[in-house]
Amino acid sequence: MENTKPEYIISTLEKQKMFFATQTTKNLSYRKEALKKLLRSVEEHEQLLAQALWEDLHKSYEEAYLTEISLVKAEIKNHIRHLRKWTKSQCKLSPLALFPSSSKIVTEPLGNALIMAPWNYPFLLLFGPLIGAISAGCCAMLKPSPYVPHVSTVMQKMIESVFPSEYIAVCQGNREVNTCLLEQKFDIIFFTGSPALGKIVMTAAAKNLTPVVLELGGKSPCIVHSDADIQTAVKRIAWGKCLNAGQTCIAPDYLLVQENMKDAFIEAFKKAINELYKDDIKENRHFVRLVTDKAYSRVKQYLSDGNAVVGGHFDDNQRFIEPTILENVSPESPVMQEEIFGPILPLLTYKTLDEAITFINKRPKPLALYAFAKKSTAKAIIHQTSSGGACINDTIMHIVNHSLPFGGVGNSGLGKYHGKLSVDAFSNKRSLVTTPTLIDLPVRYMPYKFFALMKKIL
Repeated sequence: MENTKPEYIISTLEKQKMFFATQTTKNLSYRKEALKKLLRSVEEHEQLLAQALWEDLHKSYEEAYLTEISLVKAEIKNHIRHLRKWTKSQCKLSPLALFPSSSKIVTEPLGNALIMAPWNYPFLLLFGPLIGAISAGCCAMLKPSPYVPHVSTVMQKMIESVFPSEYIAVCQGNREVNTCLLEQKFDIIFFTGSPALGKIVMTAAAKNLTPVVLELGGKSPCIVHSDADIQTAVKRIAWGKCLNAGQTCIAPDYLLVQENMKDAFIEAFKKAINELYKDDIKENRHFVRLVTDKAYSRVKQYLSDGNAVVGGHFDDNQRFIEPTILENVSPESPVMQEEIFGPILPLLTYKTLDEAITFINKRPKPLALYAFAKKSTAKAIIHQTSSGGACINDTIMHIVNHSLPFGGVGNSGLGKYHGKLSVDAFSNKRSLVTTPTLIDLPVRYMPYKFFALMKKIL
């Protein structure tokens, strides 16, 4: 794609700052109308967007709708429904020492936002944060990924059809454009991508003391204990890993299967894949392709880090890699050190639950953790580990609930969003104390004649 020129970035940001200064975006009715316009644009461009997702990722309409379009529409409707309540000032009790003052928390927009999205769920991960920025009353500069040019072009068309650039603008291009954007002074940066790029964003933001929300990734473990319902566990794990061909930040990244369950798990996984895609997975329109040749080559190299006991086939011409389970994998191998972002699952075994928990805790905190076991065992796993989110006897589904926070911890991210938390992410919680002038108690003034009384009160 053609890079957006630096002159446009600088001038548009300046216009957005001027527009924000008019206070227009703080008006609740303005924000609600903007959300309604965004929803109409999504509905009007749904087919174009679905076609673009097919062209860039070989993503079927059904998967595009379920994993991206429907989630964005639901989030917009949720914000329209609850925005007044979420942004309403909150009265707080004032201590006796503040008498006769009143106290409240006022929610105000941070200002001008930069939202940078990845390619794996390009629509969801750009428009999701945008909804929060609009609801909070911010202006926004959007930067979609150049690796999905058809989707990025459609999204720009969607934005420009309903919003002026001094309110919401789209910038396109490669890392040179990213660098230019990060050199500018925004009031908040919302970035979704890898931990490595997250460090670059955070370093750039630090120069201007700009707050950041970093939605990163990591190696999300999936524990399968001996007391799990093996058939259900395998089916849900296979689905979670195959969704978007494993190019999901919260996809199961590696398996920890109790030793006595390994053979049964492998056989059940083969059956589950066949049920999902039938005999010829490569010809099945529901199986996504790797996004670029570079991504395909990187993931394909992981096949040499172990023995494929399920799958292992690939097609260079189509950037196709079959859903694969690798065993005899070293914990120090690349496939166990890097986020896979592809349809490959390394399988490691453990004897005791403590052994599995220790293995997880010695590694950076993941974005998601999946525990397949009876309820008491699974709760013990959750209690003794840390992750951005987690599911018991399921995968992926915690992202669907807009009432739950989504985000990482430690290496997997900083900050949460979805629902009200999306508004909070782009807002400043401003404390406000209002003191009447009719009463002016002398106790706080020098020379503190009533200090002994105040000391008792405080």
